[in-house]
Amino acid sequence: MKPDRLNAFTDGVIAIIITIMVLEMRVPEGTGLESLRPELPIFGAYILSFIYVGIYWNNHHHMMQTATRVDGRVLWCNLNLLFWLSLFPYLIRWIDERGVTSFPVAAFGVILAMAGIAYFLLERALIAAEGETSRVARAVGASVKEWLSCALYIIGVVAAFLVSPWLSIALYMSVALMWLVPDRRFTRAD
Repeated sequence: MKPDRLNAFTDGVIAIIITIMVLEMRVPEGTGLESLRPELPIFGAYILSFIYVGIYWNNHHHMMQTATRVDGRVLWCNLNLLFWLSLFPYLIRWIDERGVTSFPVAAFGVILAMAGIAYFLLERALIAAEGETSRVARAVGASVKEWLSCALYIIGVVAAFLVSPWLSIALYMSVALMWLVPDRRFTRAD
């Protein structure tokens, strides 16, 4: 299979995830600006989730542009990534119904960590399919941002219970800011 076909499938699934995420948001009760205040936490969760889905989509696109071969392991690793991303709408609904509380915010951190691990496994599967001298292998190199991201997710999960869910959200936002610029390792490999 060619990477283009996998990219097209991933694009479609991500478009559905984004659509479901926005459908999870409720329309405010009133018509004035004051009616938006109760909806701010869910709107913030939507924005953060949208940014994360966008980061994964963008980096996935760049990585797949570098790839030349896809095998069964790559397909399953890609589905694993899409599975974790597909849980974002569920988490948005949970935060909407329970508020910015410890367990939903910690669960968000777990899902973020699992999506990060899934992306790492996808990188490894592409390298295995193409070989250690492939463009993907050359582009990946050191994984400092990946390890730092995972560490911040774990700290965020613990902080949701021991300190404050708001600190966890700040940590998740800081990771998103680190990844907001597309992964340049792949753009340099082109």
